[in-house]
Amino acid sequence: MLVLTRKLQEAIKIGDDIELTVLSIDGDQVKLGISAPKHIEIHRKEVFLSIQQENNQAASTSLNTFQALKKLKNS
Repeated sequence: MLVLTRKLQEAIKIGDDIELTVLSIDGDQVKLGISAPKHIEIHRKEVFLSIQQENNQAASTSLNTFQALKKLKNS
């Protein structure tokens, strides 16, 4: 993991297209501004993990449904 120190209003560049800027610091809370192309999805980690879990459940349900239908067809 790369660890960088930034002060208020300082930024970090990721590649050519993404910039993270420290907008405010209030106690233990830091507000970041993110500039990135619209095609890049940006989520808080807990939201990202929730989306992944829902997608995995949906894929599993679809596979189970397909296998059940296949068994019905072969009966």
